[in-house]
Amino acid sequence: MWWHDAVIYQIYIRSFQDSDGDGVGDLAGIISRLDHIESLGAAAIWISPPYPSPNADFGYDVTDYTAVDPAYGTLQDFDRLLKAAHERDLRVLLDFVPAHTSIEHPWFRARPSFYFWADTAPNNWRDASGGPAWQRDPETGRYYLHTFSVQQPDLNWRNPEVRAEIGKALRFWLDRGVDGFRLDAVQALMKDRRLRDDPPATDPSVLPLQDEYGRLSHVNSANAPDIGVALRAIRQAAGDSFLVGEAYVPTDQLQPYTQTLDLVFAFEPMNVGPDAKLLETTIAAAHATGKVAWVLSNHDFTRFATRFGASFRAAALLFLSLPGPAFVYQGDELGMIDGPGVDPPQDQVGRDRYRHPMQWDPSPGGGFTTGAPWLPPIDPQRRNVAEQGQDPESALALFRRVIRLRGGLGPGLRFLASPGQTVMFQRGNHLIAANFGRDPAPVIRTGELVLEARRGDGQDPGFLPAGGGWIARV
Repeated sequence: MWWHDAVIYQIYIRSFQDSDGDGVGDLAGIISRLDHIESLGAAAIWISPPYPSPNADFGYDVTDYTAVDPAYGTLQDFDRLLKAAHERDLRVLLDFVPAHTSIEHPWFRARPSFYFWADTAPNNWRDASGGPAWQRDPETGRYYLHTFSVQQPDLNWRNPEVRAEIGKALRFWLDRGVDGFRLDAVQALMKDRRLRDDPPATDPSVLPLQDEYGRLSHVNSANAPDIGVALRAIRQAAGDSFLVGEAYVPTDQLQPYTQTLDLVFAFEPMNVGPDAKLLETTIAAAHATGKVAWVLSNHDFTRFATRFGASFRAAALLFLSLPGPAFVYQGDELGMIDGPGVDPPQDQVGRDRYRHPMQWDPSPGGGFTTGAPWLPPIDPQRRNVAEQGQDPESALALFRRVIRLRGGLGPGLRFLASPGQTVMFQRGNHLIAANFGRDPAPVIRTGELVLEARRGDGQDPGFLPAGGGWIARV
């Protein structure tokens, strides 16, 4: 399997590289920066939705599953990107949005049976922002279901015609040469047949949820017991192509997804922050499923460097040393942090701060565009590819070194006892240690030092520096 221990690099198209000066990233811009991804050591790229969209959710509200938004280029540009990536032995994964469309998709009016409709709101379901999940349509006077924004009506996957149409769209991209898909929000594909109320939540969610949404246990509005019906239809359409699912559910509920998909994202370790013992517990549980991909961050969540702060280097070494694939969001390798966003916001639920443009050089625009960027850069003078690429102690240098090593660290994942806010584990004949505490920890390094995640050298081998880590061969 090509994805074993692979690093997959997420490209958020709007913010990666603009090639024509309009301030919005595009497909030609991605082509121009593939050398950077290749030099990082990635095996594949995951591209955010390129489909035509009114941008209520920047491509996750799709109006045509088999076309490219003119803001990003053309189908011919997409073909050129595929060719250029494959020439570098980079596989291409496309973000696919099966759970909902845009309200402006032709299906919404022409094929109403593709969606959920009711004369009155039939239950207490909430959308992900916490508001009612049923919205009155002024044209028909009826209510439609939306798990996410009101501009994103849910598709009814119990309708076999929906499954057939989505299958056609998947095969369209596979026929062009796409290597697989990241499947958006797959927990939302199947709902309770009787549309029963969600009961109140009895325990706090282990994953971050909007307060009002989190007050319910989403046992009927999502994650239905027969989710396999939808997943098997996707697998049948995709054949043996690679499928990774964004199933935003606790680790102990992932089994129905791992039965069909190649991988699912490990969201619990991603969200616990710099707590060594919670990291160890959630990583061990996720690894036990046998089919998880480690996620540093992505376009929907607080950035990796912001989440881990002073422990950023320790966290990078930890996540990139774990067995199995790892997903790196553009800019993670520079230590990019959350930005301020803009006022008024571009994204209606406040995610602009995770989506500021990639920073290629120290110029005021960061090398992203020659025009006015759709979101401003954060701090290109402090963090950029050009300068970090020349600095052997930079975040970028650390990412490159760990990525080069990860495939040879050996099998298995065995956590070892370690003091305080430290994590230590063994893979094959390698030990990996990371310190998430504020002070040096008495961790004796044994074996041959292979890599040290800190600035400078000369650290006492009997102590692990705060925010640091190492890999040793024993």
